[in-house]
Amino acid sequence: VQLQASGGGLGQTGGSLRLSCTVSKYIVTMYKMGWYRQTPGNERELVASITSAGATAYAESVKDRFTISRDGWNNAVDLHLDSLKPEDTAVYYCYGEIAGINRLYWGKGTLVTVSS
Repeated sequence: VQLQASGGGLGQTGGSLRLSCTVSKYIVTMYKMGWYRQTPGNERELVASITSAGATAYAESVKDRFTISRDGWNNAVDLHLDSLKPEDTAVYYCYGEIAGINRLYWGKGTLVTVSS
């Protein structure tokens, strides 16, 4: 199972960015996909997730600003980051869960930097 993330980069306060993630080499629909983020010296924190049924969850810090969406059949997930804040600066990691398997699958991190 391989997850490939793209997007991110440099954004401005109040601006928008988009992150995308796809799963390759796996033909079964992921039960859940989403994004974590991490800043230096801190633990990875969950940003947003979405199940194959479309149920979403967001961290309080990004609720009403970020939107996660998913093409379940293709195991692809997007994260739209709107109303960016400098504190959104982090490395963002795409992840996926397979039903019945107690582990997360990770993509490589993609850096998001928000300038003030």
